[in-house]
Amino acid sequence: MTFSKKSLWLLFLTLTLALVLVACGGDKEKTTEETAKPQENEGSTATEETASSGGGDLIIAELSDAQSLDPHGSNDVQSSNVQSNIYETLLVRDANGNLAPGLAETWTQVDDLTWEFKLRSGVTFHDGEAFNAEVVKKNFDRVLDPDVASPRAFLFEMVTEVKVIDDTTVQFITEYPFSPLLAHLTHNGGGLISPKSIDADYAAIKGDVVAGSVISANPVGTGPFVFGSWTPGNEIKLTKNANYWGTPAHIDSVTFKVVPESATRVAELQSGNAHIIGTVGVNQVAIVNDSGVGSVDETASTSLTYIGFNTNKAPFDNKLVRQAISKAIDRKTLIDGIYDGFGIPAISPLSPGIFGYTEDVTSMEYNIEEAKALLAEAGYADGFKTTIWTNDNPVRQDVAIVLQESLKELNIDVSIEVLEWGAYLEKTAAGEHDMFILGWSNSTGDADYGLYALFHSTQHGDPGNRSFYTNTEVDALLDAGRREPDPSAREGIYKDAIQMISDESPVAFVLHPSILTGVSNKVTGFVVTADSMYHLKDVKITE
Repeated sequence: MTFSKKSLWLLFLTLTLALVLVACGGDKEKTTEETAKPQENEGSTATEETASSGGGDLIIAELSDAQSLDPHGSNDVQSSNVQSNIYETLLVRDANGNLAPGLAETWTQVDDLTWEFKLRSGVTFHDGEAFNAEVVKKNFDRVLDPDVASPRAFLFEMVTEVKVIDDTTVQFITEYPFSPLLAHLTHNGGGLISPKSIDADYAAIKGDVVAGSVISANPVGTGPFVFGSWTPGNEIKLTKNANYWGTPAHIDSVTFKVVPESATRVAELQSGNAHIIGTVGVNQVAIVNDSGVGSVDETASTSLTYIGFNTNKAPFDNKLVRQAISKAIDRKTLIDGIYDGFGIPAISPLSPGIFGYTEDVTSMEYNIEEAKALLAEAGYADGFKTTIWTNDNPVRQDVAIVLQESLKELNIDVSIEVLEWGAYLEKTAAGEHDMFILGWSNSTGDADYGLYALFHSTQHGDPGNRSFYTNTEVDALLDAGRREPDPSAREGIYKDAIQMISDESPVAFVLHPSILTGVSNKVTGFVVTADSMYHLKDVKITE
C-alpha cells in the first residue's frame, strides 16, 4: 500500500502520541531516559573513542547554545535537551506515549483535587543530597515562587499545595480539577533540583543575583549524566553518572557543541567530528543520506512554526491587518519550496495527534485578493513599513525572505533583522519587535500546553505569549479548559478557543515542520521524539 508523506506523518504522530485522558491527562512522550551527555576530554573527535561495547564521548553539533541549565528558568528546546540529561521528573512517557514511573513509582487520585505520589527510595542527587518528599515540595514551591518568576510556572499554577505525607509520599493539591496535571509532570519544567542548589540560589537572590544563576552555573540533578562544564557559545559537557539509581547510560559522556552554520554541521558529521547534528537543512538531507557515514532521521513533530505580531504596536493592534498578512502566506508553496515538503500546513496552533486538535475550524487560508481587501478596510491600502525578526536559523531566515516578497503585493515594506538566539529570546520577551518568526513545541500532547502559554494574557513575554495578545473571552475559555474534567467537554471548549484565536490572528500559523536530525552510522539507540527531545540514555557508539 502506498502512503503520501502527509499520511505517514499523521500515522506516525498518532502512534507516538497515545493520549491518556482524565486520569492521566492528554499528552505525549517525554521520558527522563532522554539524556544527552558531554565529555571532559578536551579536543576529542567523534572517532577516537568508539568501541563495540559502547562508551566514548557522544558529540552533538547544534545550531544554538542553551540559554539556561535551570529547568525552572527557561522554556527553549536547546536548554531542555541539555537539562533533561541532568534532571529527572516525577513521571515520564514510555515508548508508546503512555505515562510511566520516573522518580515517582506509583500515583493515585485521592479526590478531584488531590493526587498522591509514592516516591523512589534510595535516590541521591549528584552532590550526595537525598531525594525525598521534602525535596519535591521545595522544587515545586520554587517553580511557583513569584520571586523566581519561572517562565514554566504556568504548568503548575493550579497547584495550591504540595503536601509532604512522609519521606516517600507527597500529595499535589489543586485549586480545581486539572486533567493534564500528570502530563505536565512529565515536562522538563518539573525537573527536580538538589535542595542544596536551591538554597544556594535563594541566598544569591538576596544579594541581588538573578534567580537561577547559581543553579544554571552548576546544575545538580538525579539524572544519568552529571554536569561537567559550560563554555557559553562553544560547548556543554556532561559525564556519565556512575552512581545512577537506574540502569546507567552506555556512553561515558556527551558534548553539546555549538556550530551555527548548517553546512559546517554536515561537514562535522562527514569528517567524524560529530555523531549527531541538529537542524539539518532541507537542502542537505540528500547530502547526508548519500554520504555513506550517516543518515537523516525525519520525525514528525508537535511543533508549530508561526509568525507573531506585536499586538501592542500599531498597525498590528488591528486584527484586520493581522488577518491580511496571514492570508498573504501561501503555506503549501512555502513548505514545498523552503522545507522541501518536510512538514504540513498549520490550520491552528495544535498539530494532529494533540488532544484538542480539530480540523473543524475556519482558518486564514491563502487568498491575496481578500488580504488586499482586509488591509484596505483597516485603512492601510497604501501599505506601511515594518520589520520582521528571526534568529540565526537559515530556514527561518528563508521564511522571512518569502514573507518579505509576499507582502510587497500588499504594499508592505518589510525589513528583516537577524538576531543571535539569546538576544532574540530576550528582546521578543521584552516586546521590542514588530513581527517575528518562532516555534512552539508541544511537549505534553495536550491543548492546554499548546494554547495557554501562547495566548493567555497572564503569559505575556518570556512564558510564551510574545505577541502580547489579550482577549478576556479567550482567557475565559482557556481557564475553563483547565478546569473541565470531562474530555469531550474540554474538546468543545478548545474548539471554540481555537476558532476565536484564528479569527483574531495574534499569530499566523504557518506549518508543523518535520524534525531533521543527522545521525552517524556508528550511533545506535538514538531517538528524537515529536517534541524535539533527544533520548540518549540508550545510545551506543560502535565501530
